[in-house]
Amino acid sequence: MTTSSPLGTALVTGASAGIGATYADRLARRGHDLILVARDTARLSALAQTLKAQYGIAVDILRADLSVPTDLRFVEKRLREDAAVTLFVNNAGIGPKGPLLADDVDYLDTMIALNVTAANRLAVAAAQAFSARGNGTIVNIASAVAIVPELFNGTYSGSKAFVLAFTQALAKELDGTGVRLQAVLPGLTRTELFDRAGGSVEALDPNRVMDVADLVDAALAGLDQGELVTIPSLPEKADWEKLEAARFVLGPNISHNKPAARYATA
Repeated sequence: MTTSSPLGTALVTGASAGIGATYADRLARRGHDLILVARDTARLSALAQTLKAQYGIAVDILRADLSVPTDLRFVEKRLREDAAVTLFVNNAGIGPKGPLLADDVDYLDTMIALNVTAANRLAVAAAQAFSARGNGTIVNIASAVAIVPELFNGTYSGSKAFVLAFTQALAKELDGTGVRLQAVLPGLTRTELFDRAGGSVEALDPNRVMDVADLVDAALAGLDQGELVTIPSLPEKADWEKLEAARFVLGPNISHNKPAARYATA
């Protein structure tokens, strides 16, 4: 895909609805051309036509199920080879159907394939391509349960904790390459995720559920401000900074040549 946009092309996964579709709208509004990735060709085509008409940008669609290895590699190839791509929104994923012990283990495997395996493979591909070009931005959509895993299904929380840790580690490795990283940690958000998981967003406390447009606008503001980790609902940034500071205090003591004294045998 060639691009006439000075901002380049943004590739967005999970783009047919919810967070992904809203990112597509906001990035098109900013002037990015788009590559939209999802399983639902009809919805992708409709969104592409709307965005082209509304913003005058170029839009390409890729029909892909990222839990399928051949589809995943198809999207990976586009990220690696299309030099017009300057921004990757790593959004595709699924949520749980209920508590972990009541969930179906095959479904949980699919969740890991999407939320971890696909997210990892595509982000690494983007990082390698962008660092070779000396510029680019990767936005990884995690979740607030990455830092409070006790509140939700363990496999889902674990998959999002992976995304957060992966982003933090990759940012360190990419320092000085011209590539920007951001992990976005939404709380409860008004999307189709709950309906697809067999629940309903309407059953949740409305005071705790953010509109998807507000979420994406806040996430993009965090990106503009240079945040590595953006938690759109968090009132005080200092609270996150305290958590990070406490984590780094542990750093010098997580590896020694002897066990801690409390583990000494009699």
